[in-house]
Amino acid sequence: MSDIPLPVTRSLGRLGSALSLARRRRNLTQKDLAERIGSSINTVRRLESGHPGSALHHLVRALQVFGALGEFDQLLDTANDSIGLILMDEKLPQRVRKSKNTSETGAF
Repeated sequence: MSDIPLPVTRSLGRLGSALSLARRRRNLTQKDLAERIGSSINTVRRLESGHPGSALHHLVRALQVFGALGEFDQLLDTANDSIGLILMDEKLPQRVRKSKNTSETGAF
């Protein structure tokens, strides 16, 4: 039995299917893609099957081949991290007080 949660396994399967579809839409063989990402055909097969042990750099290189590297870069973009922003906002102080620094210290 695998220690990988079922939602993660399903997500890996969907990602693998999407990679396969993107490759076939571009009329690339598994061998073509393997050459372009610097891997073996078996690595491409594992990626497309959603194998959890596939190296992340092979996935990212495949995304580059498919022109989807920008979307990958946005996955955990801090400006769009709504949960992280909510958690940070919860820690904001209720009141802000001006410091008593003078202009000589560089304070505004």
